[in-house]
Amino acid sequence: MKKYDPENIRNVCLVGHKGSGKTSLGEAFLFDAKVTTRLGSVDAKTSTFDFEPEETARSMTIATSTGAIEWNKNKINLLDTPGDGNFIYDTRLAMTAADSAVLLVSAPDGVEVQTVRVWERAEELGLPRVVFINKMDRERADPDKTLEEIRSELSADVVAVQVPIGKEADFKGVVDVLSGQAFLFDKDGSGKIEKTDPPAELADVVAKTREALVEKIAESSDELLEKYLEAGELSAEEIAAGFSAATKRCVLFPAFFGSASHNMGVQLLLDFIAEHLPAPTERPAIKVFQGEEETELEPKEDGLPLALVIKTADAQGGTMSLFRVFSGTVSSDSQVYNASSETEERVGSLLSVTGKKTEQIAIAPAGDIAAVLKLKKTSTGDTLCGSKNAPLRFPSIQPPEPVISYAIKAKSKGDEDKLGSSLNRMRVEDPTLQVTRHQDTKDFLLSGTGAPHIEISVSRMKRRFGVEVTLETPRVPYRETITKKAQAQGRHKRQTGGRGQFGDVWLELSPQPRGSGFEFEERIKGGSVPSQFFPAVEKGVQEAMARGFLAGFPVVDIKCALYDGSFHEVDSSEMAFKRAASIGFQAAMDKAAPILLEPIQEMEIVVPEESMGDIMGDLNGRRGRVLGMESKNKRSTIRAQVPLAEILMYSPDLDSRTGGRGSFTMKFSHYQEAPHAVAQQVIAQYRPKKDEED
Repeated sequence: MKKYDPENIRNVCLVGHKGSGKTSLGEAFLFDAKVTTRLGSVDAKTSTFDFEPEETARSMTIATSTGAIEWNKNKINLLDTPGDGNFIYDTRLAMTAADSAVLLVSAPDGVEVQTVRVWERAEELGLPRVVFINKMDRERADPDKTLEEIRSELSADVVAVQVPIGKEADFKGVVDVLSGQAFLFDKDGSGKIEKTDPPAELADVVAKTREALVEKIAESSDELLEKYLEAGELSAEEIAAGFSAATKRCVLFPAFFGSASHNMGVQLLLDFIAEHLPAPTERPAIKVFQGEEETELEPKEDGLPLALVIKTADAQGGTMSLFRVFSGTVSSDSQVYNASSETEERVGSLLSVTGKKTEQIAIAPAGDIAAVLKLKKTSTGDTLCGSKNAPLRFPSIQPPEPVISYAIKAKSKGDEDKLGSSLNRMRVEDPTLQVTRHQDTKDFLLSGTGAPHIEISVSRMKRRFGVEVTLETPRVPYRETITKKAQAQGRHKRQTGGRGQFGDVWLELSPQPRGSGFEFEERIKGGSVPSQFFPAVEKGVQEAMARGFLAGFPVVDIKCALYDGSFHEVDSSEMAFKRAASIGFQAAMDKAAPILLEPIQEMEIVVPEESMGDIMGDLNGRRGRVLGMESKNKRSTIRAQVPLAEILMYSPDLDSRTGGRGSFTMKFSHYQEAPHAVAQQVIAQYRPKKDEED
C-alpha cells in the first residue's frame, strides 16, 4: 500500500455490544474496497478479522484486529474491537488510537450494556461518532424504536440522515434525506446499489427527517443559525460544510441504516467516512506527559515521533506490536525509545496489517497505524518516542479489576517449569490477566474479567506454548480472631540426656479493633523471663498465629502480652521459648472464644431494569447486603456488600440470569464474623488439613 499523507488518513474504530455486527461490517468494508474477493462471514468461519481459533470457535471477537482499505483516495484504517464485556479493555485501548468511531446498534436488540459503555468511552476521548443501525433485514427490526432508544439512552444529538425503505424481510434500501435520492440494495452480498426516486409514501417522513437534520446542522453554528432563521433554509454548500463541521465537533451524530452481513448500505457509510469524518490532522492536540508534567503535542508529520502500542500478539516471525503514530514518523530500520519500559528498541520492517495478513511498508507517518515484529521489551499500552533525553509518554489506561479467579496448576510435572514463563508471555499481550500467589492459601491464582476470559486464556496457552493446566475454585482467605480476653501458660520442657530444653511463659490475649493487626507487649517484672528471650516469644506467637487455631487460617487483630514465666540458666534457649510461646498461644486461644472472619466484597452490579428483582433476590440468597440502587436508561445499578465465598463464580451466574447483559465490579471491603453455620462448615472442611500439618 502506498504512503498516504495524514490529511488523507481516517482511523475508524468499529464498536458496539457483542453480536451487533461489527466484524460483519468490517468484512463488508474489505470486500467493497476489493481487499478481499469474497464477503467474509463470522457464522461461516470465513472472517478476515476473527482469525484466532478461539474467535472462530466462539464466533466472537476476542482481541482488536486491524484492516487497511483505500476508498475515495483516502486510506481508512479499521479497528474491529470486542463487544463482550470480558474484553472491553481491549476496546478502550483501541479507541485511544482512533480518530472516530462507528457505533453499531442491532435494530432487533436496541441499546445494550456495552453500547452505553463504548459510547461513554468515546465521550471521554471526544471521538466523532457515526451510528449504524444494523440488521435491518432481521425479524423484530424496528428502526423508529431503535432510533428513539439511541436518542434517549446515548444522546439526543443522534440524527437520522436516511429513511429506511421497509424493514425486516422487506428492507430493501434507504432514502438519503439531503439529496432526496433513494438507493436500493441487492440482498446477495454483492453490495450493488441502484439509484432511483424515493417511494411516494415516504415523502412526508423524508421531509420531516430532512428538516430535523438541517435544523441540527444550523444549530451547530451561530452563523448558520442566523442564516437559517432569516431565510428558512441553507444552501447545499452550507449544509455540506456545516454537516462535516458539526460531526467533527461532536455536536451531531449521523445515523445510517443497513445490514452488514448482506452488505446493504455499507458503501454509503464508507462514502461518509471518507468525506466527513476527521483526518488525524483535524483532531485536537495530544495530551502526554514529560516526566510528571502534562503537555500537549500537535499531530504533525514533522513533529517529535510519538506512538502508542495498542496491541501485542504472537505472530509468525515473533511477537508483533501494533501501534498508532500520533506525531512525527516511524521508519523501517530505525531506533525508538520505549518511555514506559525505559529501553531503546530497534524497528525492523514496518507492516500494514489486515487480519493476519501483512504487507511491508517503508514509513508510518503521523496518523497512521502500523506494526513491527520482535520488539524486545514492549508491551500493550507502552509509549514509543524518538528521544530518551526528553521522553514523552501517554497517560496509562488502567486495566479493570479482576472479577473472577481460579487456582491454577500445571497438569503434568513437565509443564510446571514452563507455566510461569507462559503466563508472563500471556500477560504481555493482555494486561487484564493477573497472576498472583495468595499469601495465605499458597494457591497460584489466575484472575481475569470473567469466566470466558480465563477459559480462552488457558486455551491459548495450551495452543501456543503446549502447557496444559487445571483450574480449581480458589480457597477463600478466611481469618480467625478472638472475642474475649484470656490467659494461659505455655511450658516446653525436654530432657534428652545432654543439655535439655526449657521455656515457660504466661501469655494474655486480648481482642483488638477490626483491622488493627497484631501488637506484642512484655510486662515482665523481676526478670522471670530474661529480655533476650522476648523476641523469641514474639516470633513463636506470630508463627502460631500464621498457622491458625480453628481451621488453619491466620489469626488477626489481637494483642499478646507476656506477663510472667520462668527459665533455666542452662537449658533455656530461644528455640525453647519460641516453642513455649506457641503452646501458650494455642492454650489461650482455646479460652478466648475464637471466631472465624470472612472477607466481604463491595460490588457494583449493572443489569437491565427487568432483571433487577431477580438479581436482588439472588443477592439476598448469597447473604448480601444491598447498600443502594438507582435506575437510569433502562438499566439498574445495585451497590451491595457480599461475602466473597458466595460470589467466587458470580460472573457466569450473572451472565445466565441476564442473558449476558449484566456486568459488575468488585473490590475488597472488610472482614466480618462468619455466621455460626458457615463457620462450622469451613472448620469441618479445613480442620483435618490443619491437624495433618500440625
